[in-house]
Formats: sequence, C-alpha cells, structure tokens
Amino acid sequence: QVQLLESGGGLAQAGGSLRLSCAASGRTFSHYAMGWFRQAPGKEHEFVAAISWNGGRTAYADSGQGRFTISRGNAKNTVYLQMNSLKPEDTAVYYCAAASQEFTLRIANEYNYWGQGTQVTVSS
Repeated sequence: QVQLLESGGGLAQAGGSLRLSCAASGRTFSHYAMGWFRQAPGKEHEFVAAISWNGGRTAYADSGQGRFTISRGNAKNTVYLQMNSLKPEDTAVYYCAAASQEFTLRIANEYNYWGQGTQVTVSS
C-alpha cells in the first residue's frame, strides 16, 4: 500500500502561482511513477503532469505545458507540482497518484494509488 497526502492548494489570483506537494508513505516511493490529475465540477478526471520513477521522464498536458513543472524528491518521498501563470480554468481538485508500472502515465487507469485531493481555486 502507498498512502498519498496532497497539500498546498488554496486560493490564487489569475497570473499567480501555487506549489502543490504530495507526500507518500508506505512502500518504497522511488519505485513508483507519480502523476497529477485534476477534476473540475461536472468534468471528468483530467491528466495534468507525470514523472517517471527516477525523474528522467516527464509528461504534461497541453493545458499546463510551459506553466506547470512536476518534480520529485525521492529522499523526501514527495512529488511537487509548481503551477505558474494560473488561470481561472485551472480551478479544480488536484489529485496525486502513484503507478507501479510506467506506460503512458497520462491515463488514470494506469495508477494504483490516489490521494484525497487538494482544492485549487483561481480567481479572475
């Protein structure tokens, strides 16, 4: 089992920044690829960003390309999502997830464990 706990969400103004963190506990964190997804009201889970187990590969949704940066600190069992130039359409609950195998890392079904989510609200 892997337990994931997100933090860092909150209210930001358009153009501002937030840094989300996801702390993992349980099985060896460095064995898992990590991803961030988000879900806005009335919408499905949407891929945001992902990073491979060793940080050598990253992937981003078009919506966050150039604005969001995913990183991980295996010594701290934590994955981060730095979000800059925030837009109102970034408003959603953001979830981190862990995948024991690396495929595309863009599909929610590829992930084995999920956190509870953290709310991000961007005002215009």
